[in-house]
Amino acid sequence: MAKNYFYTITLLVFLFSLSVSAQENKQQPRTQETASIEGLSLYPNPVSNGKVYITTKNDLDKEIIIFDVLGKKVLQTTLSSRELNVSNLSSGVYIIKINEREASATRKLIIR
Repeated sequence: MAKNYFYTITLLVFLFSLSVSAQENKQQPRTQETASIEGLSLYPNPVSNGKVYITTKNDLDKEIIIFDVLGKKVLQTTLSSRELNVSNLSSGVYIIKINEREASATRKLIIR
């Protein structure tokens, strides 16, 4: 009877050590490290007049990508001024990704 407990405990310890070592060997997902855009301002939000203004401290050209809530790209443009025309987008919630040189930022954009 004592041998059965010994073998059972030994088997459990062995299985536990296998699961722990398998978890330790998993690679951690890489996180993309990018700098945030200094002094980023996005207004008005929610947008009601079809125009959104995007300003930054450096005020350089920006690549703008807008996604709908399903992740579909609905607008992509390069912005050299501060004003972005979004009047062709229907009312709803969007994700706007802004790239300026090496820096990047994402924000929620609401259009009424």
